[in-house]
Amino acid sequence: MSLSQKNLKVGDTHSELVIDDLSRTQLVMYAGTSGDYNPLHSDDLYATKVAGYPGVFAHGMLSMGMTAKMLTNYVGDGRLTKYGVRFVRQVWPGDSLTATATVTALREEGGQHFVDLDVATVNQSGEPVITGYAAARIDP
Repeated sequence: MSLSQKNLKVGDTHSELVIDDLSRTQLVMYAGTSGDYNPLHSDDLYATKVAGYPGVFAHGMLSMGMTAKMLTNYVGDGRLTKYGVRFVRQVWPGDSLTATATVTALREEGGQHFVDLDVATVNQSGEPVITGYAAARIDP
């Protein structure tokens, strides 16, 4: 069943576990895929001694991408029209992330129907790592 105005209401939520126990290997794989080889994400000595962090941490865009996967699982491929986030906390190896979309509005614009969503991704301790918004086309 696809999302439509008929089966959605303001306040509805959809949540997914988007990563369980993030590994350092996944960080390195993302670096290779994205071309972002910043040593903060792969070199513990650099992250701790040079930059002063407790260790390496995930690329912000990796967390954003995992959150986006939840969105497309919810609204369907090719339906997102807006998506923006704020990175509010680092994601560390070993973290597990759950992403949630909350319906904030249903609207019509130019004959098309849309859902507006608040987006939040939290770690295993319930601490937000991403907050944001999204909009998607839906069926009437």
